[in-house]
Amino acid sequence: MNETDAARFLSLLQEIRDDQRLQLERQAEALTLQREQFALVQKSQERAEKLQTRAEAMQDRSAQMIARSRKALAFIVPLVVLIVIVLAVYVVWIVLRYWYAT
Repeated sequence: MNETDAARFLSLLQEIRDDQRLQLERQAEALTLQREQFALVQKSQERAEKLQTRAEAMQDRSAQMIARSRKALAFIVPLVVLIVIVLAVYVVWIVLRYWYAT
């Protein structure tokens, strides 16, 4: 190996070293960006979990309200029907009493 070959070899090694250094810098930048994106994804995931928890709580409250409404209707509807029947019988009694009185 002569001096020219050694100089070319040294130049080639320096170029490889410089390219590797540049590649490492770019990888470090990419890693930094990935970490930032991961942090954003984590924040978004946390917000989604909070929203999901709130939605589940709202659904639970809605289910409780519906259950209470059904219980109330089970009591109120028969009561209203009974009142309507009593009023209808009363109206019929009044009409028949008036009709026979005349």
